[in-house]
Amino acid sequence: MLPTDPRIRHYTDEHIRTLLAEVQERGRKFGLIFPSACTDKTIDGRVLVCFNTAPASTLLNLLSLLLDAERDHRDTTCGS
Repeated sequence: MLPTDPRIRHYTDEHIRTLLAEVQERGRKFGLIFPSACTDKTIDGRVLVCFNTAPASTLLNLLSLLLDAERDHRDTTCGS
């Protein structure tokens, strides 16, 4: 998802906080810890995330990668 994707404007601060919690939970399984990750400010209708003021699309892309990694891990452990 690109930062300019119009769907990003539909995510509220509350949505982003919920997604941050999910990224933190799922990332922990892979040794990824984001202790300072939080919402920042809203610019041009887009909520920024405190990964050095990354756009929310970065959070969604990271969550997608974590979900893929979980699925791949599950597939390899179940298939052996």
